[in-house]
Amino acid sequence: MALDVYKDWLGIPDGPRPPDHYTLLRLVQFEDSAEKIRANYRKLNGHVRKYATGQYSVKSQELLNELAKAMLCLTDPERKREYDESQGREFPEELSRIGNRLTENVLAEQGTITKPQIKEVKEFADKRGLTVRDAVVQMKLTDMETATRAFAVELGLSYVDLAETLPDDGVLDRVARASVRRNSIIPLFVDEDYILVACTDEITHDLEQELRLSFDLPVRPVLATPMAISKAISKYYPPGTRETPVVVKKETTAAPEPKKSKKADKTAEQPAATPAKKAAAAGPHRYWSQLTEDEQAERKQWGLLLMCWFSIGSVVFDQFVVFNFWTTYPLPFLTPIFVVPAIVWYVKKVYWK
Repeated sequence: MALDVYKDWLGIPDGPRPPDHYTLLRLVQFEDSAEKIRANYRKLNGHVRKYATGQYSVKSQELLNELAKAMLCLTDPERKREYDESQGREFPEELSRIGNRLTENVLAEQGTITKPQIKEVKEFADKRGLTVRDAVVQMKLTDMETATRAFAVELGLSYVDLAETLPDDGVLDRVARASVRRNSIIPLFVDEDYILVACTDEITHDLEQELRLSFDLPVRPVLATPMAISKAISKYYPPGTRETPVVVKKETTAAPEPKKSKKADKTAEQPAATPAKKAAAAGPHRYWSQLTEDEQAERKQWGLLLMCWFSIGSVVFDQFVVFNFWTTYPLPFLTPIFVVPAIVWYVKKVYWK
């Protein structure tokens, strides 16, 4: 009778030859403990080595190699997962950071790509810094619309076909052409007290805040293909149009007009206010992107003047005020050391923003 090393040496009952890795290492099916796997391997390895000399030396070496390969496979997490899946094991589906299904899994369920292709797609995307959506398109596994619909599931967003959607002109007017081109977005319309914005990916926090301030409404992004966004920008924001956003002021209830007095008449005869005074009286501080070019230039000049005045003033204060009253002043020009950086920071980070 021919020697069956699996049965005679390892006690494995009759069955498929060679047996699967778990049966070979005398483990329960899909054992996940690496320590348990290594412990069984060491025990079986020592037992088989007893036959390493004599007439069974060749068979002993072959079986030792099989045991080593099985152990190495089952203690490598990535290889073990692939092997377990080939043996019929089903793993819980990997989810995105917000708990949604991943693009690759959605495409695999649709039959657009196969499960073995998922690994290739992810490696392709990682090497090139792409999203899975862009990777499957570049690998010519599917078209951009199908990939974007799956990507929308991962991001938890709705998908919009811009060819079938007509944006509101009033909404388009309130976002400048430069902003939509820079961020690849198209503002659409107001829906249930939200401003809908078509985008190619998740919008950044800064962009969301900018849109929230422009519309005084929370933002609800919807996903569209990059090509559709590009076409919509060309259609609704051609060169020379919507270069500056339209600012819509809130309507307020008009107060009763007070009776005119002689003092009011004199005030009416005074010269018109300068642009700077008008901006000061206009209400809350407006962001740099909401100013016209003339207003931006004026604000820049005022900012430079502020930095100069405070720098010179702090030096004069040190020399002619502090030194006259405090003869033990520790350092010359101590006031400018604190004042100058503070005013420069304020102008650049607050006044010019």
